Amino acid sequence: MTGPEYAVIAGVVFLAACLQASSGFGMGMLAAPVIAIIDPALLPATLILLALLVTVMVTVTERQSLDLRGTGWALAGRIPGSFLGAWLVAASSREGLAWVVVIVVLMGLVLAVRGWAPRPRRRTLVAAGAASGIMGTATSIGGPPMALVWQGHEGPRLRGTMSAFFMVGSAISMTMLWLAGAVTPDMLALALWMVPAVVAGYVASRYVNRFLTPGRLKGLAFGASALGSVLLVLQLVLSG
Repeated sequence: MTGPEYAVIAGVVFLAACLQASSGFGMGMLAAPVIAIIDPALLPATLILLALLVTVMVTVTERQSLDLRGTGWALAGRIPGSFLGAWLVAASSREGLAWVVVIVVLMGLVLAVRGWAPRPRRRTLVAAGAASGIMGTATSIGGPPMALVWQGHEGPRLRGTMSAFFMVGSAISMTMLWLAGAVTPDMLALALWMVPAVVAGYVASRYVNRFLTPGRLKGLAFGASALGSVLLVLQLVLSG
């Protein structure tokens, strides 16, 4: 990659980390389309590693507000979902995964805009966890299913619960990808270079939380995700 491409990725990772730390989700939705435009081969492991770092920091910060019971049921679905997601990565082409990123993001946006809000019951949490495992492992975008289920939580409880789930889920996904041989040295190197951007995004989120409401943060996530998906579709069409 060129210097400007590194700079673009660092910028979007900074914004995505800030968004993730502020609202509990959105890192993959914001950053995955942009990284897929630059080099689809860097997905999904690079973003999953960076999301793991963000979620560890937020979970520690918001540990007093966790919904441990709900997180446990969601993780029960995440594990088998991660197996299937790792298989998709091993069996799919780079272009195919890029299209999956677009479809996943747009599906999440449509459901969120339509206001679908399933109740966080046991079966719903397990199903959402499984969907998040498949999507998160295959595309690094596992937020939409859990955001729909837990959208009734607010503030620290939403951030803490989502982060605890994604912290464990990201670790599971990375293990599955590693066993599937889908983690390359380039992915690890880029993730290492992006650590300062992630930490800076987390620090910025502590200030952003004072000025932006959860509704505005979600609007920012959805708008940025929609723009990234449109750009990715154009890139795929033109390259085809």
